[in-house]
Amino acid sequence: MIEVKDLSKHFKIRKRQSGFLGSVQSLFHSEYETIKAVEAVSFGIKEGELVGYIGQNGAGKSTTIKMLTGILTPSSGQIRINGLDPALDRKKNARQIGVVFGQRTQLWWDLPVEESFDLLKEIYRIDDKIYRQKMEMFFDLLKINEFMKQQARKLSLGQRMKADLAASLIHSPKILFLDEPTIGLDLIVKEKVREFIRTINREDKVTIILTTHDVQDIEYLAGRIIVLDKGKIAYDGNIDNFNNMLGNETVVNVHFGREIPELALPGKFRIKERYSDSHYSIILPEKEPLSILLQEFQNRDLPILEINQQKPDLGVAIKKLYREETVQ
Repeated sequence: MIEVKDLSKHFKIRKRQSGFLGSVQSLFHSEYETIKAVEAVSFGIKEGELVGYIGQNGAGKSTTIKMLTGILTPSSGQIRINGLDPALDRKKNARQIGVVFGQRTQLWWDLPVEESFDLLKEIYRIDDKIYRQKMEMFFDLLKINEFMKQQARKLSLGQRMKADLAASLIHSPKILFLDEPTIGLDLIVKEKVREFIRTINREDKVTIILTTHDVQDIEYLAGRIIVLDKGKIAYDGNIDNFNNMLGNETVVNVHFGREIPELALPGKFRIKERYSDSHYSIILPEKEPLSILLQEFQNRDLPILEINQQKPDLGVAIKKLYREETVQ
């Protein structure tokens, strides 16, 4: 579906010299520096995957998306979207992808929303029957029928995002690129947008690449994450392995009904911290169900007053990765 090999994008930036004399000299002799926004990035994405493409500001996320969509031409490397080169086959590629940039709209600013959709129907030459089916789906899942008569510039941020999502999918693309799709939205609208994204991925098998700073977007939607740091891939895999790799394990806090000075644990379970002889924090190993631990306590007649399971925090793991990269 998507194949990226040794992808790089470098920008030449003219150095600014300070002072009046420096400004005059730069008119006759300019010095440049090269900014490596993306450097030798490689990955593959299969049909129907939903991948979180994440990183700090300036890591190269948006630059990558712009190259995948054909907006930018790579400095080197290769991109294939269903066999097409986005930079050379921009029109053909545009028909098979949808794009949503959270801070930019693809609606016509002064037109009512419904007229923007009518224009998109003509641009993509969508059959009347298919168009009606698509709009009914958007009405049902996104409730855009509530503001179709309004001008795009009068929409709230949440309404505009819903309309942009619908507009990006009106031509039934196989691939959807989402760049900060929930930025600035309130909690209720975020939930509705996330649910819509999950629905089209699961039911329509739309392949999705999601870039966001909202960790909850990633945890709710993505099965796989690619972490970008300073233009290079720092991690590519599932979220659980990422947490485990950085020691960000699932923890079970147990408060027993009596003191247990020496708590023995089965298998790969181990004590993270002992707060008292009756209060322990236990690390739950990957793929080891909590039921094994509970059965062990029951067999040994250990009374439990309180127990809770603390899931790994993806945001903590990401921050830890960046701290380690900085130290190195």
